[in-house]
Amino acid sequence: MKRYTVKDIEALLPKLGADDPRWEMLRQDERKSVQALLARFERQKARRHAEQQRWEELMRYERELYAAGVRRIAGIDEAGRGPLAGPVVAAAVILPKDAYLPGLDDSKRLTPEKREALFAQIEACAVAIGIGIVSAAEIDERNIYEATRQAMAKAVNALSPPPEHLLVDAMAVPCPLPQQRLIKGDANSASIAAASVIAKVTRDRWMKELDRRYPQYGFARHMGYGTPEHFEAIRRYGITPEHRRSFAPVREVLKASEQL
Repeated sequence: MKRYTVKDIEALLPKLGADDPRWEMLRQDERKSVQALLARFERQKARRHAEQQRWEELMRYERELYAAGVRRIAGIDEAGRGPLAGPVVAAAVILPKDAYLPGLDDSKRLTPEKREALFAQIEACAVAIGIGIVSAAEIDERNIYEATRQAMAKAVNALSPPPEHLLVDAMAVPCPLPQQRLIKGDANSASIAAASVIAKVTRDRWMKELDRRYPQYGFARHMGYGTPEHFEAIRRYGITPEHRRSFAPVREVLKASEQL
C-alpha cells in the first residue's frame, strides 16, 4: 500500500471516513511525526464533537419550540444593569433553525476578541436582530429594573420579521408575546447567548464612544462600572450627563460635593 508523506497525511485525514482501511495503516506507521499528527487530529476531532454536543444542549429549548410548530424564536438579554454610567442595552436575536455558532456562550465568559468575532457571525446568520437602548437619564426616571424591561421591549419591537415566541434571561418582557423566562438563560439557550453577545458588544462600543467624548473618565477601560479609577475620576471631575444620578455611589459623590 502507498506510503504517504506527512504532508499527504495531513491533507488526507479530514477526508477519511470512519471505516476507511487506511486508518489502520496510519496507526501502524512508525514515524513519530505521523503519530503526533494522528494524536493532534484525534484531539481536534474530540473537541469538535464536544462542541457539537454542547451546541445541541444549548438548542434544547429552541428544539422543543420548533417541534411544537413555532418558527421564529427570539432570545432576549441585556448588558449594563450594574454600571454607574452609560445606557442599559438589550438585544433580541432570532437565529435560523439550522444555526451553528461554535464557541457561543454567555458573553461574560468570552474574551472581547471572541465576542467581536461572534458578533460578526451572528449578524451574518441571524434571521433578525433588534436592539433597545435606554439612557442614563431614563434609568434615573424609571429605575434600572423598569428601564431594562423597556430596553427589552424596544429590542423585540425592532425585530423584522417579528418573533412568535421569546426566550428571556430571567426577566419578563412587557409585550403580549408568549415567553419563557430562563434562569441563567445566556448559558442555557443559544438564542439568549447570541442576544447577550449582541447587547454586550453594542454597549461596549457605545462606552468607547463616550470615552472619546470624556477621556478623563476611562470609560473604554471600565465600561462605566464602579472601579477605583472611575470613582476617582468622579471625585475629581464631577459627573457627566451619562452618569446615573439615582445610583447610590453617584448620589453619594454628588451629596459630598454639595456639602463642600
